[in-house]
Amino acid sequence: MAKIQYCGTGRRKSSVARVRLVAGKGEIIVNKKPLDEYFGMELLKREVRRPLELVGAEGKYDVIATVNGGGTTGQSGALRHGISRALCQADPENRAVLKAAGFMTRDPRMKERKKYGLKKARRASQFSKR
Repeated sequence: MAKIQYCGTGRRKSSVARVRLVAGKGEIIVNKKPLDEYFGMELLKREVRRPLELVGAEGKYDVIATVNGGGTTGQSGALRHGISRALCQADPENRAVLKAAGFMTRDPRMKERKKYGLKKARRASQFSKR
């Protein structure tokens, strides 16, 4: 018999996380590495675990995720979003709790595109009087 798994896609800035929740002991594996090995900062690890703690599903599910794009902060935010979406799929009653905590909304902030004639998005070249 195949194990029941719940999927969720999380996004933040330019990072995308594909998350699978499988019934298990509570292991979190990101890009084939344990969470503690993949993310260095304790703050980022805590951010990833928060949706599971909020719902009370720490030891119920194993989280298997693949993350690409962006930096470590963006990836942890995308992972949090993906886990929240998968938890809602597992139990629709979780949605109200996660939404109140702000985990269901995607962080829309993105890097602004570079405009022609400028060095960066808004940075113009230095003015020279002579």
